[in-house]
Amino acid sequence: MSAPEAEFTQWLLARGLLTPAQLRVVQAEQQATGVALDTLLLRLGFVSAAALQQQPVSTAVPVLGALRRQVSDPRLLALLPRELAIRHAAFPLAFDADSGTLDLAMSRPHDNVALAHIRQQGGARCRQLRTHQAAAADIAQAIGRAYGHAAAVDGALRALDGASAEVIGRAPVDGNPVVQLVDSLIADAAARDASDIHLEPEQTFVRIRYRLDGVMQLFRTLDKRHWPAMLTRLKILSGMNIAETRAPQDGRFSQSPDGRRLDVRAATQPTLHGENLVLRLLDRQREYLSLDGLGLPDAQQALLRALSARPAGILLVTGPTGSGKTTTLYAVLSLLDSTALNIMTLEDPVEYPMPGIRQTSITDNVKLDFASGIRSLMRQDPDAILVGEIRDADTAAMAFRAAMTGHQVFATLHAPTALGVLPRLLDLGVCRDTLVGNVSGILGQRLVRRLCPHCRQADRPDAGERRLLGVSDDEICLYRPRGCEACLGSGYRGRFMVAELLRIDADIDAAIGRHDDPASLRRLAKARGFSELAEQGCARVLAGDTSLEEIIRTIDLSERR
Repeated sequence: MSAPEAEFTQWLLARGLLTPAQLRVVQAEQQATGVALDTLLLRLGFVSAAALQQQPVSTAVPVLGALRRQVSDPRLLALLPRELAIRHAAFPLAFDADSGTLDLAMSRPHDNVALAHIRQQGGARCRQLRTHQAAAADIAQAIGRAYGHAAAVDGALRALDGASAEVIGRAPVDGNPVVQLVDSLIADAAARDASDIHLEPEQTFVRIRYRLDGVMQLFRTLDKRHWPAMLTRLKILSGMNIAETRAPQDGRFSQSPDGRRLDVRAATQPTLHGENLVLRLLDRQREYLSLDGLGLPDAQQALLRALSARPAGILLVTGPTGSGKTTTLYAVLSLLDSTALNIMTLEDPVEYPMPGIRQTSITDNVKLDFASGIRSLMRQDPDAILVGEIRDADTAAMAFRAAMTGHQVFATLHAPTALGVLPRLLDLGVCRDTLVGNVSGILGQRLVRRLCPHCRQADRPDAGERRLLGVSDDEICLYRPRGCEACLGSGYRGRFMVAELLRIDADIDAAIGRHDDPASLRRLAKARGFSELAEQGCARVLAGDTSLEEIIRTIDLSERR
């Protein structure tokens, strides 16, 4: 534990925000994992985010995590050019568009000349600077990481273009331009917070695309003559058979760009113009979200807290692939007291490690599936069980058996809506008598892109848009994407969750038991305060958080037309 961290823990102890026993747990976890103090305090539930924000400046423990592990959003870097960052030993941490406040890590936070230059560079958007003391060496390392990856990709491509066929075809070793290109590409994608890298061969070139905020974006193209060596390098890293080109293959490997532990899952697919390859990036050091971080409205958040506190029953989360269901379940698990409860998970695979929770991955275990895994966990004396996905009748039966025998069960299920989960469970063979009294609640969710605060454009909706939004006032204002340097031209920056949360109370249980039709169940749920995805999404459009086009892309609004 560093000196500033030790000072901060003393500050927390003096104010009763942390107990000595909790401090010992934090110290042990930090020694074992190397995770930053503020991250551990939030993960273990010992200190709230609000308490972290009250810390004195002198402690210099950034709420966003230790600077040496942070990779800033490249879109944030537009506010502070690399040359200026180097000259003044400053690094941008965050920007609040509403207040115009730019958070900076600086080695000399009281250098008024430097602050004036930085404020001038930020322009009219940057009305206030908030500085955080940091070591010059840590800032220099962060600058090298955040500003250098795209340039490294360019440099590797130039080296590759100038290399001879003999050099390109040589076995990959450090210094080989193919190795440099692959490493730089993965580091660049990770720095941009991409979830996937798509390498797509065409007839004469290879297209490289990133999935950013859930949407595919073109990164660049490269000469197809370089693709065989690049593909071979990635196959070797992934443990694939380099001679097999006609059948799909899967593999995985680890990389450590900028000191971050990155797990990469690779998958090939034969296509007309060669083997397509997709890399899924998982940052093992990324902080999972707390419930506060999901961005739910206060009423939904309070209800979700209440449902997760029930001593038994099953809480289900539904949504399409990539909608953040696992992240939501992690946030719910973070509400539970892992020191007093035995919490166990079955995941395919384990995405992020959670201190104090026993996590089991079933991906590579041919003798263990979700159904047999639940049966095995029941012999481990669990209090709470997370099931990565209910995908068949056996898993559904075992999950409900666990819920009926006094366990908290949290699981995901594929269904179009929260109300659509009930017929889906019936299709999986769960009888109505089993459903009644055992389902605590159902959350349906989507991930929606947030409008870039730097460039969103105000506009008046037309009659059709007002009808979709359910408003008649032609004076209302909504916002549309435009695109700027900060958002890489997409018009969006980051994502948030839009959710519908159905509480299964006695009246809804009775309706399920009576075999009420879906329309009757829906009317009953809405009468009891249930707000559907379409309503929640349109409310976020009217609040200026996203565009109507984005809601139409992610949520079915057909009934509102």
